[in-house]
Amino acid sequence: MTKQRLNAEDWLRIGLQALARSGPSALRAEALARDLGTTKGSFYWHFRDLPDYLERLIRFWEDRAFEGVVARLDGDLPPRGRLEQLCLLAVGLRDPDYGGAALEPALRAWALSDKGVAEAVARMDARRIAYLKDLCHAAGLDTSTTPTMLYALYVGLETLDHDDAEGVMRAALLRV
Repeated sequence: MTKQRLNAEDWLRIGLQALARSGPSALRAEALARDLGTTKGSFYWHFRDLPDYLERLIRFWEDRAFEGVVARLDGDLPPRGRLEQLCLLAVGLRDPDYGGAALEPALRAWALSDKGVAEAVARMDARRIAYLKDLCHAAGLDTSTTPTMLYALYVGLETLDHDDAEGVMRAALLRV
């Protein structure tokens, strides 16, 4: 039986899972190697050291958590339809291969003790709210409160891991 060669994304994906499951203390080369069924040598083949890995892990999350969601939007929909689709995708994309619903709360908890992670979370929050503001403006909605309200609802639903997050988001969208 031939083992499949691991790539950097495999290590980043397993890191997001470990972070979501056990917090930042789980982000160690040896523990991650054990989760992947390989040796630490594979880790150091792809990353200079743990700080390099952690920096790339955060960038990976930032790319995936914004670009990965926005890229799925149907550009043919009117702005209000794209807004609804965005909100539903945001709560619906809880891929367990990338940490699932527990990932963002774990990142926010980690941000309390790590300045670099706090800066990344703040960048993501600002980027998402700016995108929501543009979309709300294009849809003719109040941009003074609606984008922040929708984003706060999303963050809260992620924190609660609400069973019917899509239903809650749909109900909120009916009110804006």
